[in-house]
Amino acid sequence: MTTSTRGATKVPAVLVLEDGRIFRGRAYGAVGETFGEAVFSTGMTGYQETLTDPSYDRQIVVATAPQIGNTGWNDEDDESRRIWVSGYVVRDPARVPSNWRAKRSLDDELVAQDIVGISGIDTRALTRHLRERGSMRAGIFSGEAIAAESELVARVQAQPHMKGASLYEEVATKETYVVPAVGEKKFTVAAIDLGIKGMTPHRMAQRGIEVHVLPATASVDEVYAVEPDGVFFSNGPGDPATADGPVALMTAVLERRTPLFGICFGNQILGRALGFGTYKLKYGHRGINQPVQDRTTGKVEVTAHNHGFAVDAPLDKVSETKFGRAEVSHVCLNDDVVEGLQLLDQPAFSVQYHPEAAAGPHDAAYLFDRFVSLMEGQRA
Repeated sequence: MTTSTRGATKVPAVLVLEDGRIFRGRAYGAVGETFGEAVFSTGMTGYQETLTDPSYDRQIVVATAPQIGNTGWNDEDDESRRIWVSGYVVRDPARVPSNWRAKRSLDDELVAQDIVGISGIDTRALTRHLRERGSMRAGIFSGEAIAAESELVARVQAQPHMKGASLYEEVATKETYVVPAVGEKKFTVAAIDLGIKGMTPHRMAQRGIEVHVLPATASVDEVYAVEPDGVFFSNGPGDPATADGPVALMTAVLERRTPLFGICFGNQILGRALGFGTYKLKYGHRGINQPVQDRTTGKVEVTAHNHGFAVDAPLDKVSETKFGRAEVSHVCLNDDVVEGLQLLDQPAFSVQYHPEAAAGPHDAAYLFDRFVSLMEGQRA
């Protein structure tokens, strides 16, 4: 990626898809070039949390909401230490941010973090194209990076696919850190960072949990050195089929019957540990308005999603695994994709979406309480 000046709203830019479709607009953020998988997010708010979500590593995110940047950028809402998207696509960037917490504009932050973007294109047409053809490799080129269309298409087609990509280690912490419990400490949890969002340990800390966030490469001995009451596996980017290390670690946790909770990538890891396969979705689920049914209660929740892969587990029966009986606990009402798993004979469950949802909704916050209940039951 190369970058350049601020105030690039008049600099021409092009978005090039691997199938040859090209959209022309104006530079937004840094000027230069970037590559990634083009995906769309349907959230109408929470763009700061989206951009700083490590699960978006190496993805060019298309905002389906027509106007982006209205609330600017603040120093409180980041979900990690940096912006992780490889590029950002918007239709109508706000000219002036308006929010009492804003410290600077979204455009300024994109420039400061060298994130190449494009504005002024028909994001509705682009989203329809990705829905019909599927998420695909793409590139954004602006200013002097623009070249002949055939050359740009060839450069995009030379980029690696998301299927088969192992990315969780490059976004995870390199050293263990601790998020203390809020108020009285009730439990200790070892959280495996596969791309964890900052709000996740905060939600647990609010429930009296001291969270030890460990690197993705943590060993079984390192996990149990913190004497955990429970183990948590986080969200993260890339293809779960490449995550043999985390699968082996989760298998060891299941063998010890320690209460276990996983979200997003963690759900896919649990699926693999139980013997199920995973597969790449055509265009994935991304946004904060996805309907999911909790099959254990029948309740329908509006939930926050960010995943391009899913678990291949049967919806119509209880499955026998080496850790006992398992069933699909949650399902997406749009397309019947598996959104959660639970073991019936030991304390372990997972969901494919994000119950911490800093930008909302908060329908699924109860899942952290369910994790607490598992640890209470095990202690009793």
